[in-house]
Amino acid sequence: MTAIEPVSPVVAAVPAKAARRRIRLSLTFLAGAAILALSLLLAVFPQLFAPYNPTAFDYKAILKGPSAAHLFGADNFGRDILSRTIWAYRVDLQIALFGTLFPVVFGTLVGAVVGYVGGWLEAVFGRIVDAVVTFPFLVLVIAIVAVLGPGLLNLYIAVSLVGWIFYAKLIVAEFKVQKRLDYAAAARVMGYGTGRIVLRHLLPNAVTGAIVYWMTDMALCILLGSSLGYLGLGAQPPTAEWGVLIADGKNYMKTAWWISIFPGAAIVLTGLGFSLLGDGLADMLRVKR
Repeated sequence: MTAIEPVSPVVAAVPAKAARRRIRLSLTFLAGAAILALSLLLAVFPQLFAPYNPTAFDYKAILKGPSAAHLFGADNFGRDILSRTIWAYRVDLQIALFGTLFPVVFGTLVGAVVGYVGGWLEAVFGRIVDAVVTFPFLVLVIAIVAVLGPGLLNLYIAVSLVGWIFYAKLIVAEFKVQKRLDYAAAARVMGYGTGRIVLRHLLPNAVTGAIVYWMTDMALCILLGSSLGYLGLGAQPPTAEWGVLIADGKNYMKTAWWISIFPGAAIVLTGLGFSLLGDGLADMLRVKR
């Protein structure tokens, strides 16, 4: 006789048809997905949309305002701002992905172990959290990048060393709730191993908050990458990156505002896309207990 698998609450509460219906009805989700789909298209195929080479100098167009030839104007080297803004999508979305991928995976696994075991392991984890959150996140990242040196790789290392803590905290808190529910007790009574209970039953029901936070975290990571690029600690010139572009125009705000304004608008639009997508996911994955 085959053992009956305990039914997890997410599976019971959100059938496939209901999930698809929620997606169709969630205007917030659709708006965020549309913005990010456009952003991804620009990041993958910038050469199809950028009218010029992003690093090509045109001394006849130096500090020229928006026109038919240069829709977003040109910078102090005559480089086309529209082309540089489009090519920056590739770098900044790369920052959003690589800057959060390790934290979400590692933090989720650590949180699952700590949340299930509890006891002394949770106490040690709590001390680590206290040590990290004592300092502002941005200050820690800047300090680590300053020690390692400027560049995208060191940016990813710095964010990963700090960012996993927040995902682990979310998973630990959710595991403390999930492991006391009836379906988890049923799995233990039926003799399932710890690994199966954690990975197959508890984690799918505890990971919702981390997924929603991941969307917001990618938007924050873009802001962080742009901030470090502005400070000269992230992407390095002449790389087309939104923070670098804004830094290029900081001395020309009164005479050539377009150098900084259009890359800044791209940051806001992309961040809005991630935020809307996260809100939409939160609405769809929210479970009434």
